[in-house]
Amino acid sequence: MPTVPFDSLPDDARVWVFGSTKPLSEKESAILLSRVDEFLAGWKAHGDPLTAARMFSSSRFLTIGVDQNTANASGCSIDGLFRSLKELETEIGASLVDRSMVYYSDAAGTHAVHRDEFSSLAAAGEVNTETSVFDPTVTTLGEWRARFKSKAGNSWHAGLLQEHSAQA
Repeated sequence: MPTVPFDSLPDDARVWVFGSTKPLSEKESAILLSRVDEFLAGWKAHGDPLTAARMFSSSRFLTIGVDQNTANASGCSIDGLFRSLKELETEIGASLVDRSMVYYSDAAGTHAVHRDEFSSLAAAGEVNTETSVFDPTVTTLGEWRARFKSKAGNSWHAGLLQEHSAQA
């Protein structure tokens, strides 16, 4: 089934957000999106085609959405998506499935750091409750629209800022 426009998916569509550990170049982005489009065109769950879409933003974030009103993504189909992205990592020179990363942005751009590093940045005063952060843990398109990008103080990232003050 061909992919549909990302914006056409309903708020209850299931989403998976994959953050790249580095910004992808135009060439790397083109490789990623070409392979993702190929995968999505043939993506099925229990033989049923999935109505899927993708969005790539900030040279780092791949969001895949599935309209579960037409067919539900199964565990095996989701595993296939993760395997497909894992296979691309060497070619694009970045991890896409590392769930230990924290993503934030500042005047210099969007960054990926490990959780303890984010807490250290808080201790140094380089990030705070007003820092823009990205939440790849959202699971529906409605959540993605509402809070994928927010201020650290309004997100689970606030706990990482508090870890600093608890350790100080």
